Amino acid sequence: QVQLVESGGGLVQPGGSLRLSCAASGSISIYDMGWYRQAPGKQRELIARIDTRYYTNYADSVKGRFTISRDNAKKTVYLQMNNLKDDDTAVYYCRVLGSTFWGQGTQVTVSS
Repeated sequence: QVQLVESGGGLVQPGGSLRLSCAASGSISIYDMGWYRQAPGKQRELIARIDTRYYTNYADSVKGRFTISRDNAKKTVYLQMNNLKDDDTAVYYCRVLGSTFWGQGTQVTVSS
């Protein structure tokens, strides 16, 4: 079992940047990893994924603004978020894809 802990959320103005981290309790090198978000009143959605070969995919809503990366040695997955918009306000979660291993989430609020 892998425990995941997200960090790096906060309040940021539109156009600003944040970097989220997802620290794992064990090795993640064999897992595909993903970042999800859930906005108030909406379903949780997958917004970025990175597989074990470092190939990445993004939802259209974040493509070109967000970058997912991983450091297997540090057992950490990152989400660099640039040019943030009001619509990016949500709780952000990381997950070992295909598993029940989720983090507790970190709140990102974009507001002026």
